[in-house]
Amino acid sequence: METRVEQPVIDVDLDTRGLNCPLPILKAKKALAQMQSGQVLRVVSTDGGSVKDFQAFARQTGNTMVEQKTEGGEYHHVLRRR
Repeated sequence: METRVEQPVIDVDLDTRGLNCPLPILKAKKALAQMQSGQVLRVVSTDGGSVKDFQAFARQTGNTMVEQKTEGGEYHHVLRRR
């Protein structure tokens, strides 16, 4: 029997590649403010520090960290709006 994890539907994609802290977090905060509760935001970043930054951001704001992954030199952060 194969177990499959459903990927969340992404409502908003935010490309912050090339930007350094704190800009990816600030842009994510602005995008989330425009979204409805339950919607999903994906942020793609090239800032290695963004992994810990987004974990802390999710804890502090009450938004849910759905997924984090690294692909090559890119960091993908998927958050569900509270």
